[in-house]
Amino acid sequence: MDDDTGDGDGGGGTGGDTDGDSGGPIASDGSLPPGTTNPTPDSSIFRSEARVTASNDSNYGNGFANSIAYDGDTDTFFVDGLAFDGSQPDGVAYSRATPGNLRSHALYEAPATHPDDVAGTPIAEFTHRAVYGVSPSGQTEFAVVRTGNYTNYGFGGFIYQRNEDPDNPTADDVVLPTEGQATYSGDYAGLRDFQGRGGLELVRARAEIDIDIGAFEGNCTGTNCEHAIRGYIFDREILDLSGADVSSDYIAALNDDLPAGTAPATAMPTITFRIGPGAMDANGEATAGAFTVDPEGNELDTGNYYLLLSGDHTTMNGEIVGMVVIEGDDPRFDNVTVRETGGFIATR
Repeated sequence: MDDDTGDGDGGGGTGGDTDGDSGGPIASDGSLPPGTTNPTPDSSIFRSEARVTASNDSNYGNGFANSIAYDGDTDTFFVDGLAFDGSQPDGVAYSRATPGNLRSHALYEAPATHPDDVAGTPIAEFTHRAVYGVSPSGQTEFAVVRTGNYTNYGFGGFIYQRNEDPDNPTADDVVLPTEGQATYSGDYAGLRDFQGRGGLELVRARAEIDIDIGAFEGNCTGTNCEHAIRGYIFDREILDLSGADVSSDYIAALNDDLPAGTAPATAMPTITFRIGPGAMDANGEATAGAFTVDPEGNELDTGNYYLLLSGDHTTMNGEIVGMVVIEGDDPRFDNVTVRETGGFIATR
């Protein structure tokens, strides 16, 4: 991304014909998204959503957003590769939307119209939103772009990355302790699109990530594979595009027709990371399953999380950037699936 300002068992998920910037597809839930092809612990790393080009795939349109850039001088956001979002990346930029922020992360919207190049007649554009987050140190960033103008998910993408330390470019970009545990927290923000209907929603929450160094020692092979990761995305709130909280509608639908004696949900379900060996690799990257449950204890949404550690985690300077992608039946509608794509930055 260009920046002008300097508890569970194995995971589940979806597949499809994909291609990405790395030249290789995500083959399974244990694979990281495309991006940096030869990562090391002392290198910058970026990952982007795998591009799905098969039009008969339910995830067709994933990963089409590219050339993502943020201009800090004008607080504007640029993206290429999407239809009817203005003339990107060289035309009118995405600007701050309403609300301007989802917790500490910024929200942007594409231009509502674009002129006919000859007649100047305004042409209505599709509804696109982008969420951008960057850590105070500038060492980690993420962005999510989605649209609500397709009956299926439509075209969009996400990217997350670890940047080189500009003050010490030869230093390791990630240093992990040899023992102990660590906890990190931060803000989460994202977008929710649909399959089976149009529309787009916003989501904001808190993230908590815990790491138990060496927890699964002797149960896997590979550097860092023994480290256990526990994560929660909690205090989730769904907003419509005007910024109004519509969580109560979702919760009411979730509680409809519950069996007698079942305690109803009082808040949006927490996203929980699945725990197991082999989640983290030698470069400080990690991925495994993520899920929510309904009031009866059944899995509601499933998907994956992706983490990228940065900085010295033997000190207070370590930080984590992460993405979560989950999907499941939306209880508010018949035959509609909702997908949530959110990012977070967590520190000690």
